[in-house]
Amino acid sequence: MQPAIYQQLTNRPDLKHFIRMNPEWYRKLTRNPEEFSEMEKAAKVFYGKTIPQRIERLSGQMQMISMLIQMAGSMKD
Repeated sequence: MQPAIYQQLTNRPDLKHFIRMNPEWYRKLTRNPEEFSEMEKAAKVFYGKTIPQRIERLSGQMQMISMLIQMAGSMKD
């Protein structure tokens, strides 16, 4: 692996963990270091950091809060 790629991985522990969990990316980066941005995109999907995943998570949390408010309201009566 090129030293520049290795340095970027040591500076970002989340990417280092992603590569440990997905060793095929280690092989891809060793052969084609220019695929680093693709690996970052795959890591975002893996960790749930894409915009659609965040919106979905927020939507689920809002539904949970709404359900808790309804339950508290029904217990009050």
